[in-house]
Amino acid sequence: MTSRADEIRERLDVVRERIAAACRTCGRASGEVSLIVVTKFFPASDVRILADLGVTDVAENRHQEAVDKSAECGDLALRWHFVGGLQSNKASAVTGYASVVQSVDRAKLLRPLARGAADRGRVLDVLVQVSLDGPDSEHRSGVAPDDLAGLADAVASHDDLRLRGVMAVAPLGADPGEAFDHLARLHLSVLADHPDATWRSAGMSGDLEAAVARGATHVRVGSAVLGSRPPVQ
Repeated sequence: MTSRADEIRERLDVVRERIAAACRTCGRASGEVSLIVVTKFFPASDVRILADLGVTDVAENRHQEAVDKSAECGDLALRWHFVGGLQSNKASAVTGYASVVQSVDRAKLLRPLARGAADRGRVLDVLVQVSLDGPDSEHRSGVAPDDLAGLADAVASHDDLRLRGVMAVAPLGADPGEAFDHLARLHLSVLADHPDATWRSAGMSGDLEAAVARGATHVRVGSAVLGSRPPVQ
């Protein structure tokens, strides 16, 4: 019977090769793309397996689950990313475990994030999440493209926050290539004013190749590494 560690190792090897192959196809070095494993709903024991397999970056999108899981894994050398919708009254607390918040989509989050980072004596890495949904779509999280520049400027104005770049999710049912082309153009506009904001977090289990081909520096992969999510407890 295959152990959980063996199952995760096999899946992780496949995903790493997918990233490497996508890089080869578009002439990029595989080291240009960082893998972030999304561990939402999976136990801390899986996070420990991932760390043993050389994973350095994991992501959560529910605050309380992230608090508990990061505490259980506090002895591991991991970088925790928060990638979910964030309430302003929880923003300061998120800085207690997250090194990176990828889902900043409104200015109201910035003051509590900066305060939390300052209280902990460090600078928090931030990505601005931009919506790629069309004007007639039901928008998921993300700042509207027209407001991206202003929010990026606002992040950069805080000494306790470091603007790292942008994050987006391809719209449901859309061509991910077209979506990530759009993100690339938006990212270039941010880079014109903030040349150090070089991170572009895009691509998940089903569309990471399209994201890598269009310049993603980080991909967020959950089910392709860890399998189908367990039932919510």
